[in-house]
Amino acid sequence: MTQTFTFDATDLNIVEQLRRNGRANNQQVAERLGLTATTVSTRIKRMEDANQLRVVAVSDFTAHGFNVLQRFWVEVDGRPASEVAHELADLPEVVAAHLVTGRYDIDMLVALHDFDDLSEFLFEKLSTVRGIRSMTPAIVVDIIKYKFDVAPIEGRD
Repeated sequence: MTQTFTFDATDLNIVEQLRRNGRANNQQVAERLGLTATTVSTRIKRMEDANQLRVVAVSDFTAHGFNVLQRFWVEVDGRPASEVAHELADLPEVVAAHLVTGRYDIDMLVALHDFDDLSEFLFEKLSTVRGIRSMTPAIVVDIIKYKFDVAPIEGRD
């Protein structure tokens, strides 16, 4: 029997501290919250074991030389969209791939070092993926919001 996990105020405070500073160790988080390091460690492990928390590092695209972000909306024909999406997701340039509803079947985000890489990506990689009927590209000209801690765990009234 699977037990339902519920965040309490202490869990939420720990997560908030980790969102502010993912490098903070258990002792630092504990000091900020008036807890013991053991309590923080136990709570983090409990959240991780329940698949409710994952601590990761997020790096900036341009810091790694990726100066072009390109979004593609893909229509699929003659093959399941999920198969095409998985094949696209395997390409190293693809940083996100989603099955979506509406006119398109797949939404994906591609990171390239510069525009010179675009023709190779289109003609040598995407053209080999069977089942792509059409693609609508859009160049990301500015990032207004890029928020990795997207899972809202706070209660909603």
